[in-house]
Amino acid sequence: MALKTILFDLDGTLTDSGEGIINCAYLALEHFGMPLPTREEMRVFVGPPLHDTFMKFGVPKESVEEAVKIYRSRYIPTGMFENTPYPGVKDMLETLKSQGHRLLIATSKPEWMAVDILKHFSLDGYFDRICGASMDTSRSTKEDVIAYLLELNGTAEAMLMVGDTAFDVIGAAAHKIPTIGVSWGYGTVADMQKAGAVDIAHNMQQLLQLINKTR
Repeated sequence: MALKTILFDLDGTLTDSGEGIINCAYLALEHFGMPLPTREEMRVFVGPPLHDTFMKFGVPKESVEEAVKIYRSRYIPTGMFENTPYPGVKDMLETLKSQGHRLLIATSKPEWMAVDILKHFSLDGYFDRICGASMDTSRSTKEDVIAYLLELNGTAEAMLMVGDTAFDVIGAAAHKIPTIGVSWGYGTVADMQKAGAVDIAHNMQQLLQLINKTR
């Protein structure tokens, strides 16, 4: 078993954060009097940068900052904790740490929010570094976040990404890092495979096996 540095996405990979994210996105869309999509359609808010997703739902570019501000007015006190770790996450992380792997977080969620959420669920101690987006959007995409992590880490050698959307696969691939997709999140298996995921895990035990198999 080769030891690896494993980059984990957060939303949809380690925690099921959809309820809080969707509730807050609805609040922002309601503010602009926009037609409200179904909750199933709103699932795409989980994962990508908020600015991009609001524009996809028709918020004008000049109003996107206002939409994000309204979203965060509910998300920061309430929505970020309408969130639940997936079953088996803590045992999976415990096993990887005991095997000697180095674990990092790479999320497009603002970094301080990711830190607070992981602390709330007592998961922060498993990670050597928690890296996320900056509040000023200068670091917003998964590719940006991983570039920043590489500046701190120094090398992409023996790195592996674990995420639930094509955005994770594409962002990691930009740095020649392979990705194992997980099927329990908010992306689709087909999209992750199309983006180049090296494998798909359907449960935590399978994820452990794939991590230790992938070179």
